[in-house]
Amino acid sequence: MKAITNTKYIKNIFLSALLFTAVATFAQEDEEEAPKFSFSGSIDAYYRANLNGDNSFDEASGLPNAAPGSSFANLPGFALGMANFVAGYEGEKAGFVADLVFGPRGTDAIFASPIYSATGNIVNQLYAYWNVSDAVTLTFGNFNTFLGYEVISPVANFNYSTSYLFSYGPFSHTGLKADFALSDDFSLMLAVMNQTDITELNVTGKYAYGLQLGYSGQYLNVLVDNGPFEIDYTGGFDLSDTFFLGLNAAYFDGDGAGSFAGAAIYPQLTTSENFAIGLRAEYFAETDSFGAIGASDAEGDASVFAVTLTGSATIGNLMIKPELRLDTASDESVNFLDSDLMAQKSLSSFVLAAIYSF
Repeated sequence: MKAITNTKYIKNIFLSALLFTAVATFAQEDEEEAPKFSFSGSIDAYYRANLNGDNSFDEASGLPNAAPGSSFANLPGFALGMANFVAGYEGEKAGFVADLVFGPRGTDAIFASPIYSATGNIVNQLYAYWNVSDAVTLTFGNFNTFLGYEVISPVANFNYSTSYLFSYGPFSHTGLKADFALSDDFSLMLAVMNQTDITELNVTGKYAYGLQLGYSGQYLNVLVDNGPFEIDYTGGFDLSDTFFLGLNAAYFDGDGAGSFAGAAIYPQLTTSENFAIGLRAEYFAETDSFGAIGASDAEGDASVFAVTLTGSATIGNLMIKPELRLDTASDESVNFLDSDLMAQKSLSSFVLAAIYSF
């Protein structure tokens, strides 16, 4: 009788342990598989002054009288960047991202909207994705471009002002892309999209096609846009624990509407947990009055060499970025007006930016 009782007791303990293990396992699986909602974003503001150029704003043209021809951070005096709010929902296999922007930087980034809706100019990204497998992801909707080293959000860029290569490459696309993890080192992306920067709908009935081949953090990007095309290399190397070198080079052919080519290097040195310093040195050339440099030469072929030195101090979630920039063009540029509103070949400027991310 005692042996039977002990056997039942042991069996009950075993069954209880098995049940507890099963419940714990299912609970862990439920916890791992539970959809996750995320909310993040940033705000940025800055002060900008030309050291050898005019610092006023031309209300007639809606542009500053003197500023680099690249995008963003070009307004005089104390100025606003943007508020950026990103909501995401990640399920076991699928999810979405809704990325909204408000302010001058956001307006400039979504320059081709609205076309149809009243609020298209606040949608930076809006897409759903499906993880078909561990190696394949499909993305459908509006997403920022896969070309180039820099991005729209100032949080992800070391320099606060942007390069010519970034400014005249595409900003965003709307379409369908497929990402393939071919191995631990190799990746492939294929995409079919509306024409470049036309993000709300297809207004032409024509499409653009994209390809990205990646290897260990180096990317070769190709965009074919119904005639015009761009080929771009983006990458970087950790040369030591504190020194990083970023690289970008691109060529664009506008199919008779001008072309450009350029290259930029981004050496960055981390001096402490809270401070780093970085340089961007960029050469950019255009043909047929493409419009980036603003050369007053009627022939329309011009080049610019731009050097930007940026410091980045971190205080919690706040980044303070002082920046000195010198743009030197091959010809006098209408972007580089002096205090007498005369075109000149170079423009030096100072920017102090504050960026808070959460």
